[in-house]
Amino acid sequence: MKKLSFLVLLLLCVAALPAVAQESRQDISLSDSAIMAPFAAGDAVQLHSTVGLYGMLASYRYDLTPHGALELNYQYNQNVQHYIFPSGNYHVHDRIEEFSGAYVYSFNFKNWNPFLEAGVAGLMFSPIDDAKTDFLTTSLSRNTNIGALWGVGFAYEISPSFDIRAEFRNLVTKTPSFNYPGGDTKTGVYYNIYDPTIGIAYHF
Repeated sequence: MKKLSFLVLLLLCVAALPAVAQESRQDISLSDSAIMAPFAAGDAVQLHSTVGLYGMLASYRYDLTPHGALELNYQYNQNVQHYIFPSGNYHVHDRIEEFSGAYVYSFNFKNWNPFLEAGVAGLMFSPIDDAKTDFLTTSLSRNTNIGALWGVGFAYEISPSFDIRAEFRNLVTKTPSFNYPGGDTKTGVYYNIYDPTIGIAYHF
């Protein structure tokens, strides 16, 4: 009798495993990212930025409903900002860090899960003192700008626990000036940074 009870309990536990797996409400993802900032101009200043190709985006999602989720993000990248203004031009090599939160709405089509997202982002632009920067970074300081995040993407499920995730994200924020003395690098305008990503997500 004890053996039969043990077997019944074991079978119930095994049968419950798929249900537990289906109730997974959280995931983490790690993606390669690229930062592509468009040309910006304002207050007699022109800003041209190089493409940051070697970025990394880490995300955490928590499902509120079968279609809606909250997402937290951290992204790291680098590029070079090239400022042109009447009295000269300068290059600034900088680190770009993103801290953001967004609401994600997903659609389900078998293994394909397209999604939309929108939220708020904080971006830190920190100057790097190296050969790619034309003057001492002691003259510069970090900019912390608040902006918006929106994007479209899809996830392709390769197993119950893993999916491939690709997205075209957009970060809207003020152009960085690094608080250069005299305001020569300040455009005073917003721009839309393009941010394509591709990576893998783990559900738990």
